[in-house]
Amino acid sequence: MTLPDTGFMLRSLEFLASFFVIFIGLSFAAIVVIYIIDVTQTTQAIRRNYPVIGRFRYFFETLGGFFRQYFFAMDREEMPFNRAERSWVYRAAKDLDNTTAFGSTRNLSPPGTVLFVNCAFPTLGTDAAQVGAITIGPDCKHPYTTGSLFNISGMSYGALSRPAVLALSAGAAKSGCWMNTGEGGLSPFHLEGGADLVFQIGTAKYGVRDEHGHLSDNKLREVAAHAQVKMFEIKLSQGAKPGKGGILPGLKVTAEIAAIRGIPAGQDSISPNRHPDINSVSDLLDMIDHIRTVTGKPVGFKAVIGAYGWLDELFAEINKRGQTSAPDFITIDSADGGTGAAPMSLMDYMGLPIRESLPLVADKLLAYGLKDRVKLIASGKLINPAEVAWALCVGADFIVSARGFMFSLGCIQALHCNKNTCPTGITTHNPRLQKGLNPTAKAERVANYVRNMVYEVGTIAHSCGAREPRQLRRFHARIVTEDGRSISLEDMYAADTVPPAAGQHGRQR
Repeated sequence: MTLPDTGFMLRSLEFLASFFVIFIGLSFAAIVVIYIIDVTQTTQAIRRNYPVIGRFRYFFETLGGFFRQYFFAMDREEMPFNRAERSWVYRAAKDLDNTTAFGSTRNLSPPGTVLFVNCAFPTLGTDAAQVGAITIGPDCKHPYTTGSLFNISGMSYGALSRPAVLALSAGAAKSGCWMNTGEGGLSPFHLEGGADLVFQIGTAKYGVRDEHGHLSDNKLREVAAHAQVKMFEIKLSQGAKPGKGGILPGLKVTAEIAAIRGIPAGQDSISPNRHPDINSVSDLLDMIDHIRTVTGKPVGFKAVIGAYGWLDELFAEINKRGQTSAPDFITIDSADGGTGAAPMSLMDYMGLPIRESLPLVADKLLAYGLKDRVKLIASGKLINPAEVAWALCVGADFIVSARGFMFSLGCIQALHCNKNTCPTGITTHNPRLQKGLNPTAKAERVANYVRNMVYEVGTIAHSCGAREPRQLRRFHARIVTEDGRSISLEDMYAADTVPPAAGQHGRQR
């Protein structure tokens, strides 16, 4: 038997001991330096009063969100999206079984809870129909006809990474839904996937602006020349920041993004809080008519509803001019919509939620005889089948989602969208972090999400006795009231739908 080399062992132990002493010495020195820095600084009281250990407060604050998400929060407790909501999207995107066992974890008693009304004789599979196609802008030179029910809401290239945009575009093409470009302009990656596109015109006119920042007819024609661009959407306001323009931090404004938007690289991209050239409902209708004439394609607008007297003015003016002057669609965004960056005061307190604004607008369109002419698109936290089915019940023709599709790409709700540090590569331009997002694989998940969404909304419709989702009506669902009993959505939203008397249109209600 060979005896161990005792000399080698002794030298190894001496090395480890020396290393340990040096490590302890450096650690002690670092603690002393941090201690001196903390007790001499005057900006943070916690660090001054509790040097060194006071720093752990910020570390634990950072970890708090992750611990709540994975260990402490119940399935239906988190905001903005709870674990149950996210899990459904993840499983749908992976095309996994989304059935559950034993019983629902959803509390059915809180006021505002929506309950769908199953009928005695549900629609058989043999009687079910495909989702019906709808034509948007029938009087346009190039109307858009689509059967797509659930679509991708506006997310700009810049707010999203290159692989994320590629995955969304390719996934939309696979599933037959459309993709909104967001206000950041038309990128090659939107086009590469082959999806139908809705070009969004934000308040800064990115992608269709001249050197002075004004709307350029030549740029409009260039965008409209792409066959994939089916419609144009004028963004008046966005759910998470009504009354505030888009914000893209300068660290995310790369040279490529700057060229697409027509702005300087490396500088914060901040849009005006409204279109400077739209000062009234007449201006809005003029702008819609102008863009429609230049492009030949359907044009609508997106808005968060807060004050709504202006809608009466708008619809009255449309009927005065003639229904051909109407927007081809209106996208209603919810006050609890999402964004990459917005002031908390606006995100938390401004605007009406979709539960109130969508039926309000649907009723006004009906009252003014415009419901068939103007298609209604619902947006804002509608990421699960029940939410989409509710929107159809109260009057939506289409539903769009942004954050739902981010979850389908693998978003973990890390809340780093504005920091260029997104761990899943969706909202970052850091090449190292983008590597984790494979556009080809994620495109399939996007397509699966759309297919499973439409299938399960159809399941709800069939249970209610409707042949297809767009046949859902308000009497197909009920809502729990304060006394614990439910009433029909038809009764819940049975507000006065008669247009106001002349002279009352401008009142801010």
